[in-house]
Amino acid sequence: MIKLFSIGLLFFLLFVMQKFLYEHLWQKHLKVSIRFGEEHLFEGEQGELKEIVENRKRLPLSMLKVKFKTDRHLLFEDFKGSRTTDQFYRNDIFRIGSNERVIRTLKFQCGRRGYYTIDDVSLVASDLFLASQMFAEIPLHTCLYVYPKPFDSAEFRQSLTKLNGEVLAKRHLLEDPFEYRGIREYQPFDNMRSINWKATAKTGDLKVNQKNYTSLKSIRIFFNVQDDNIIRKEECVEASLRIVAGLSCFFLHQGIQVSCYGNGVDCLTGKCFTIEAKAGEGQLDTIYRGLARLDLEKPIANFTDTFEERLFSESKGTITCFVSPNQYDDFLLLLEKYQDAGNDFLWFYPVYGNREPDLPQKLLSQVRLLHLNGI
Repeated sequence: MIKLFSIGLLFFLLFVMQKFLYEHLWQKHLKVSIRFGEEHLFEGEQGELKEIVENRKRLPLSMLKVKFKTDRHLLFEDFKGSRTTDQFYRNDIFRIGSNERVIRTLKFQCGRRGYYTIDDVSLVASDLFLASQMFAEIPLHTCLYVYPKPFDSAEFRQSLTKLNGEVLAKRHLLEDPFEYRGIREYQPFDNMRSINWKATAKTGDLKVNQKNYTSLKSIRIFFNVQDDNIIRKEECVEASLRIVAGLSCFFLHQGIQVSCYGNGVDCLTGKCFTIEAKAGEGQLDTIYRGLARLDLEKPIANFTDTFEERLFSESKGTITCFVSPNQYDDFLLLLEKYQDAGNDFLWFYPVYGNREPDLPQKLLSQVRLLHLNGI
């Protein structure tokens, strides 16, 4: 009897001791991190999310739950231990030995453009006998940019071919005083200020600097994602952003500067989309990132109030493209006013089906309908 009592007492003391140890030491030297495999992906691409748990102590963890949430538009393949409502909630269980590291990889598909973050993780641990639970919240930050997939269709490519012809026609209108392509003999029609006196002294003959011609100043892209009709055009709005991505990609790859403006709100800055003219791959990535961060659930600014002044004050030396899936009265009036001022532009209008929108006759020649069911 005494022996049984002693065994029972010893077991009780061990139980209390291990419970005390786990309550005070379970989180010591425990590192949990969650990160996306890539910094950015395009819509429809496959991605990976890695859960990394490191237990850098001798005390094993017989049960550790790792809970986090992210956006439901990241479509995970493994739904075990997860649920989806307005968010995607994940609950994974780990068994970690002493001084052990476990990496679990979750695969997902990017269902939609967006800026996705995981900002904290909840941990639930247990003692050896699963008799008590300990909780902790760990702040972290990992993010993923899902870029809009650049729009592509036969109609779009045809429109770009025509627009590109106009761009090429305007590329060599003015000489660029800061760009030189060599030195040549002086001609009677040359300006005396173009004489290269150093080269003239060397050769004994008048030489002039031969200037390059300036490229078209830039392509401007304005997009209007206002969508407050009773029947909303969410897919057409998203298609508009893909069109913006397609236009930017097309012209930046030709070395032309591109600027981009829209009345959607950036989820990080809270400001309307504004990217000034630049060229190169860096500019394309900047535009992609800005498009990914647009939060269309936030109030959309009035396009005319926001961009009318910029539209008219910076119109020289540019080709202007508009992208919009709706024709609100103030937007139509702005385009007519811009046209009446002698400015050329193209309006890319995404529509579903073959139904033609009712547009003013004077704007029809500037409109390029892009039928989404033909992609």
